[in-house]
Amino acid sequence: MKARTEIVASGFGGQGVVRLGQILGEAAVKQGYRVTMLKSHGTEMRGGYVRSQIVMSKEAIDSPIVESPDVFVALSLAAYKTFKHQVTDGIIIYDPAFVSEIDDSLPCTQKSVSAKDISVEKLGKPVFANTLMLGVLSRVVDELDPEMVLESILHIIPKFHEQNKKAFKIGYSLLEE
Repeated sequence: MKARTEIVASGFGGQGVVRLGQILGEAAVKQGYRVTMLKSHGTEMRGGYVRSQIVMSKEAIDSPIVESPDVFVALSLAAYKTFKHQVTDGIIIYDPAFVSEIDDSLPCTQKSVSAKDISVEKLGKPVFANTLMLGVLSRVVDELDPEMVLESILHIIPKFHEQNKKAFKIGYSLLEE
């Protein structure tokens, strides 16, 4: 296992980017990891810039700043353009409903996950897209125990437990090897 795992999620307000980071952080703590999470956002109530950075490690974390993300979840084109060059050896997971221009010259792996569209199609609302992405992240980040992530989802999100379970399972199955 590497010394630290770095995850960045970014998009715009109302997509659940901060909640996604909180859930990943709680799940990692439950697994015995040390975790830092930084969030930043614009001043707008909804629709402004939002970013969540998570660092997890079994060792002490010397800096909470994500320097070279292992995983970057891009939920807006502006986020993609801002952070794409930081991912050199990891994976970018993007939602094509929001990210329409892909840079094929990047050295990293890039995966398209239609979280918003699948959420609307299978669950009737786009609000479950971030839970679907958490399922995808549970598949991609080896250090994350999917059961712990689902447990954290159900603990942190007080409503819609059945829909969130379904969204998580859909997301987890999307990138099956």
